[in-house]
Amino acid sequence: MYESLQQMREACEEKGSAFWELVMEEEVNEKQSTGEEVFGIMQSMYHAMVQADENYHDEKSSSGMVGGAGILMERWNDQKKTLAGRFLGQVMERALKMAESNACMKRIVAAPTAGSCGILPAVLITYHREENCPEEQIVQGLFVAAGIGGIIAQRASIAGAQGGCQAEIGSASAMAAGALTYLRGGNLQQIYDAVALALKGLLGLVCDPVAGLVEVPCVKRNVIGAVNAVTCSDMAMAGIQSFIPVDQVIDAMDEIGRNMPCQYRETSEGGLAATPAGKAVSL
Repeated sequence: MYESLQQMREACEEKGSAFWELVMEEEVNEKQSTGEEVFGIMQSMYHAMVQADENYHDEKSSSGMVGGAGILMERWNDQKKTLAGRFLGQVMERALKMAESNACMKRIVAAPTAGSCGILPAVLITYHREENCPEEQIVQGLFVAAGIGGIIAQRASIAGAQGGCQAEIGSASAMAAGALTYLRGGNLQQIYDAVALALKGLLGLVCDPVAGLVEVPCVKRNVIGAVNAVTCSDMAMAGIQSFIPVDQVIDAMDEIGRNMPCQYRETSEGGLAATPAGKAVSL
């Protein structure tokens, strides 16, 4: 098992493999399966993401705190009023729909967690449809995301209870940024820069769910993570590099998470959960 993205870079260079191939190879060895079977499993996960996106309905969560934002964003996009443009408009819409589906107990794919489930599908499904990218390449992008997420989980955390929301929304945003950069033809350095830039931008993000539910502010934070992923991919593709190497950014996230007060790590004892409005819902 690789312990850093730098180790994975060295392995790619030694084997002459693409990053996604290296990740799939590790999965093949771990599962004692074939490449075709492992690729098929990842493809089925993408199909589940697409199905979840298509099955979204204008529903309310049982708490009544979230629901309907995906429809409102869809209508706004249809009116062509978004300043962000068509691509980012679609990304925002899908991130809201997926995160709301999770809050309404619909079937989603944790990527890497349920609370951050809207980011990766919002970016990849939109790129698939808007850029006519072949599905096979999208699945390769998911392997890229999985490899990035695996290193983050190993060196730091992907759990809000351990590292705050930077570990969930931040990790998902970094995974999406790396996958998107791969799909756009970025080299490994650009992929790593996109990951580092995305994670750096969300360092310190606290996990403060109102009433202990994965609804407020979680649903809208998926939009922030998804848009962050796209902008960081754009920066990396433009040749803008991260001053801090990607593995060191991950280590910084781990250090921040370990030193974050417990009230900001999914306990609902601080932040937005502790506001008068947040407490009123919790009663």
